[in-house]
Amino acid sequence: MPGIDLFATPWWVNLFVLVPIVPYALSRKEKIPFGARKLMLAALFGAAFGFVEAAVVIYLRAAIGLWPGPPAQALVSFPEKLARIEIFREAATIVMLGATALLVGQSTRQKIAAFLWIFAFWDAFYYVWLRLAIGWPTTLLSSDVLFLIPTPWVAQVWFPILISSLTAIAIWLRCSRRAASPAGEDARPAASG
Repeated sequence: MPGIDLFATPWWVNLFVLVPIVPYALSRKEKIPFGARKLMLAALFGAAFGFVEAAVVIYLRAAIGLWPGPPAQALVSFPEKLARIEIFREAATIVMLGATALLVGQSTRQKIAAFLWIFAFWDAFYYVWLRLAIGWPTTLLSSDVLFLIPTPWVAQVWFPILISSLTAIAIWLRCSRRAASPAGEDARPAASG
């Protein structure tokens, strides 16, 4: 059984441990006004999109004969043309997550929080669906290629799961979970005159 590897490669990927701090920076003065319903729907989208991501990875690896081995091994024997397509698919995924966050949030703070929230659920559920579908990762110590842009990011599975979990918890704690008005302020009953 592999031991715990505390650091991802390249070195700067380790800076993502700071991401869970962002919701606190966004809500220094007041909580981020998000309704619980909107947060749950965004989480549902992220979890469902995580399944799509897992399915694509399973199909790609099966198509090139690298299934059921660990994903980290796939990088070495991945055909160059498919690697280019995979890089564009990853970029498109980030664009879709970002566009969804733009639709969910009203203010800049909400849009950033929505992106991080959706990304956290997408990333964590990607591993949940892989585990349920093909039995991988076998442990949280399994190595994975997290991303290919601009260069391959490699870490053990616990690393993205930890960052995603802490980010989702931080956003949940920093959101007021009250319905937000179109102006982005907390909705309050109108005063009758």
